[in-house]
Amino acid sequence: MTSPFDREFLFVTGKGGVGKTTVSAALALAAAKKGRRVLIAMCNAKERLSHLLDVEPIGPRNQRILERIDAVNMTPAVALEEYGMMVLKVRSVYKAVFENRFVSAFLRGTPGIEAWSMLGKAYFHVEEQIDGRPRYDVVIVDGPATGHALDMLRVPQVICDIAPPGLLRTEAEKARSLFHDRRRSAAVLVTLAEDMPANETIELHAAITKDIGLEVDTLVVNSVLPKLFKSHERDAMVELPAKLAPGSALTSLARASRERALREETQRSAIKKLEEALPALPRTTFPHLFVPEFRRGAVESLAETFG
Repeated sequence: MTSPFDREFLFVTGKGGVGKTTVSAALALAAAKKGRRVLIAMCNAKERLSHLLDVEPIGPRNQRILERIDAVNMTPAVALEEYGMMVLKVRSVYKAVFENRFVSAFLRGTPGIEAWSMLGKAYFHVEEQIDGRPRYDVVIVDGPATGHALDMLRVPQVICDIAPPGLLRTEAEKARSLFHDRRRSAAVLVTLAEDMPANETIELHAAITKDIGLEVDTLVVNSVLPKLFKSHERDAMVELPAKLAPGSALTSLARASRERALREETQRSAIKKLEEALPALPRTTFPHLFVPEFRRGAVESLAETFG
């Protein structure tokens, strides 16, 4: 199985609700265990990472949450201010440039500038050096869902196409070069073993690799139930409730077995579809965890899946 931990930039995305934040957290824990310094960068998200990892709430500025792991919930306004300061170094220069009314008007009129403020901040931290060494070994962007993720990843090219020569265009060109460098950058796709998420993942893979030019390192199939029934047993379980006499004491059990059998068939079909459409893509399976509350211990057990 491939390891994503040699990359410096990982962009985690997939259909909404498939568990992107869980996967980002597991990646971070696994990378930190290997001795790497990690930044998890959320994109103006409804913040739940702190709940998953049992840490303090995560705000819009980088903060240490665990040993070797920093996190930030980027917002466009704070990210643009921080990114501008990181690039220009001096606050007086930042104020002269970014608070100039003509520059402000230009920025407000630039398509995707809010997305760029966050993506640009994440890019800066990939390149950031402290005392001659990288501040972070890997930046994990807990990205938005499919459509917004693609829009975000397209922003550097949009800026390169429309912005006049200058600082903004230069930085976008550097970020675009980073994302096209397969040794340094990759996407991690997350899906559930269900029909709609699988279909969307296949389309997302094509868009990211062909339109964006970003390598896809790994596909994580999240929350996969263990198989209870063999193929012929599933068929029998599906038919069982209809064969019982009305009022049978086994009716509830039979219905539950039928639902489980149907769920297993859905999983099997979705995984087969992914295997056939993306045969060369390394795949990691996260099991469904039967835990009373999904917290750090559960995420740590998933992190071990990455080896």
